[in-house]
Amino acid sequence: MRAAVLHETGQEKLEVLDDVEAVGFGPGRVRVRVRATGLCHSDLSAMSGALPQPAPFVPGHEGAGEVLEVGDGVRHVKPGDRVVLCWLPACGVCPACRRGQTQLCLAGFMNAGTPNFRRSGGDVFGFAGTGTFTEEVVVDAGCAVPLPDDVPFDVAALIGCGVTTGLGAALNTADVAAGSSVAVIGCGGVGISAVQGARLKGAAEIVAVDPVASRRESALRFGATKAVAPEALADVKQQVTGGEGFDYVFEVVGRSATARTAYENTRRGGTLVVVGAGAMDDLLQLNMFELFFDEKRILPSLYGGGDILRSYERTIALWRAGRVDLEGLITHRVPLAGINEALDQMRTGTALRTCIEI
Repeated sequence: MRAAVLHETGQEKLEVLDDVEAVGFGPGRVRVRVRATGLCHSDLSAMSGALPQPAPFVPGHEGAGEVLEVGDGVRHVKPGDRVVLCWLPACGVCPACRRGQTQLCLAGFMNAGTPNFRRSGGDVFGFAGTGTFTEEVVVDAGCAVPLPDDVPFDVAALIGCGVTTGLGAALNTADVAAGSSVAVIGCGGVGISAVQGARLKGAAEIVAVDPVASRRESALRFGATKAVAPEALADVKQQVTGGEGFDYVFEVVGRSATARTAYENTRRGGTLVVVGAGAMDDLLQLNMFELFFDEKRILPSLYGGGDILRSYERTIALWRAGRVDLEGLITHRVPLAGINEALDQMRTGTALRTCIEI
């Protein structure tokens, strides 16, 4: 079967091969025919080495498709069922799951160290335990979440990561207060979803910050009240908040420099939400006096900061009601053979989300 493979960490292009085999099928596992997958910035971060991932590997973790085969003990799906792939399934029994913090379950991370694929040359891993830039993938049963018939595969793929992450940051982690002021730094698919979440919560002012003009224009369509380049943030902070700073600032880039900017633009007593996935060696510097004196809350948000399956259901309900726009996030479409074109679209910022149709 075909799959897009990164041979070595640090390479910028993927090779689409037709000699890849999905492996690992057995009890408690599900084989899925991937129909659509989104390209998330985390895929680029794994390719560059900013996020840890054994190589060679198949990137992709934001996908949806049809069940081809189920192993012994799998009861919640059957062959022919439509599913969205969850890269961080909850085991249900660990301390985090028992506390209701299923997004902190480590069971899914353990999957990243087990090969999902094989070639004649040896094992190939799947990014984040999935690897959706492929025609088929074998995953733990918990990764295959039943998908209602009315949700298209391309929309479902976005729910699998980017939309859940961005919406959840605003709805779960920050719990944005009605009438508040919000800034979102980084307005790709995840950042735009955070904008939509802040709008749903009734924020009075939502300022989108991004260096790419087309993304700023998109942010306005999705609910931002203002959209500016990073160099104009200080001026809009003065205009909107009188220089005090925003009630909530979302950092959706994953870099210490933008996190520091986000902190400085959060008002005293306000909330900084860290959404972007950054590198382990990229350190954020804060001094002990400002931490004490400013009393700003710093809230990391992993995968939307809430129960993932409930977040999926909530997003689908909001989409059905016309309260969130998911189709509009898909600005480009390419076949699997055009995956490197999609990577370029992400790197240059020309795409909010590219859908890879398989």
